[in-house]
Amino acid sequence: MIVAVDGPAASGKGTLSRQIAAHFGLRYLDTGLTYRGVAHAMHQSGHGFDDVDAAVAAANALDFTMLGNMDLRSDEVGEGASRIAVMPALRKVLVERQRLFAQGAGKGAVLDGRDIGTVVCPDARVKLFVIASVEERARRRTHQLFGLVEGPQYDVLLKSLKARDERDMGRADSPLRPAADAHTLDTTRLTIEEALERAIALVNGAYLE
Repeated sequence: MIVAVDGPAASGKGTLSRQIAAHFGLRYLDTGLTYRGVAHAMHQSGHGFDDVDAAVAAANALDFTMLGNMDLRSDEVGEGASRIAVMPALRKVLVERQRLFAQGAGKGAVLDGRDIGTVVCPDARVKLFVIASVEERARRRTHQLFGLVEGPQYDVLLKSLKARDERDMGRADSPLRPAADAHTLDTTRLTIEEALERAIALVNGAYLE
């Protein structure tokens, strides 16, 4: 059982994916953290984020089981991940490793990211494309980071999310877009419980009928 979950930043796909994995007893991988893990390793070793060879070496050595233990949420690591994510050689290595994770021993896995249903796991039986309005996503991120839903922090994050969407959807290599057979799940007005209920129904419909 492989569940592919894609969508833009702050759409709720990470929280939803973790809960789907917990419900079905599956392994979970946030593929975005693999890029952050590479950026973190490069920063720790003193390599610049334009060093393709260093990025590929770090990707090959990256321990996926340690991603939750690394300090990957800093702005510097995030900026580095955004810069290295456009490297085709790096993407090739990480995509292959992500596929191996999905196909590993056990019941299956839930992977979330921006190209899971289109590139990493195109044969997944269940593909979800999780969306929300950019305004709602900015409110969520502002509340998550600052405990607020409006103000100057909201304006900054709204601008940042719009720029990130444009970059993710416009890149030549693996752009953010729904797979042709993906189910679009708009979480703008849904609670996480409501979104999870709908996602579970889709998985059950595909695998358990």
